[in-house]
Amino acid sequence: MFYQKTIANEISFEGVGLHTGKLCSVTLRPADINTGIIFFRTDRGKMIKLSPFAVVDTSFATTIGYNGSRIKTIEHLMAVLSAFEIDNLYIDVNGPEIPALDGSAAQIAEVLSKAGASIQSAPRKVIKITKPLRVVDGKANITVLPYNGRKFSQLIEFKNHFLGRQHYGITLNLQRFVDEISPARTFGFLKDVEMLRQHGLGKGGSLDNAVIIDQNGVINPSGTRFPDEFVRHKVLDCIGDLYLCGFQIYGHVIAERSGHTTNVKLMKMLMNSCDCYQTFQFGQDESTSRYHATSILE
Repeated sequence: MFYQKTIANEISFEGVGLHTGKLCSVTLRPADINTGIIFFRTDRGKMIKLSPFAVVDTSFATTIGYNGSRIKTIEHLMAVLSAFEIDNLYIDVNGPEIPALDGSAAQIAEVLSKAGASIQSAPRKVIKITKPLRVVDGKANITVLPYNGRKFSQLIEFKNHFLGRQHYGITLNLQRFVDEISPARTFGFLKDVEMLRQHGLGKGGSLDNAVIIDQNGVINPSGTRFPDEFVRHKVLDCIGDLYLCGFQIYGHVIAERSGHTTNVKLMKMLMNSCDCYQTFQFGQDESTSRYHATSILE
């Protein structure tokens, strides 16, 4: 908990992108202390350093980009890195999108478990919320409050009579993430599938990597993994989006009807609101831990 982490061994996975429909492989490589999380589009020879300000699109996924190169749908991978407390990592991607796999983060969590963790010599840093911060975006809103830990509360609400309203709250740790959040899959509505494809999205979507809902319920033969799988998936997305700064947030995140756009707006606002947080740098034990108020970009 107290020191920075990278992975112990290089490891790869591959699959089809949910939106692009293109086969893509991802290789995770260990990185030195204070490197942060850095993406490489290896097919283009371009580097993209993780940051909320690297986000170039939030339409149905979180996409980062730099100098003409983009990587789409990073949120599930980012959620796993957050839960596993991975501070430093190189991520090589040979295409435009992180693979969808089964539409959840469970298989990525398995990959991280196989890679193992390597504890590094430098103290790790987290963001401790000291004053409430809120973003209102139409009917959506997201708030982060002071809290001694990592807590997420999420409400979703849809006009679809089957889905309706769902609420889920969790005080996060690795085991709860793996058991309760990582298996929750991407979901969508059958009526929107054609619209997505007309806009160049959802080309790789299928019943193997998304839960699809029509007016009568879930059309996947396997049904749902949890009765409230939909709101759990929104928590998964939120955890991933809030790791865009590369530091875990210690606070209570309360999201209502929030998606990638609102999540990213919160992160950008937070990075420019030094009065709302302190960076908390762990030492060898609690007695040597240090607080100081400064920019996340320090």
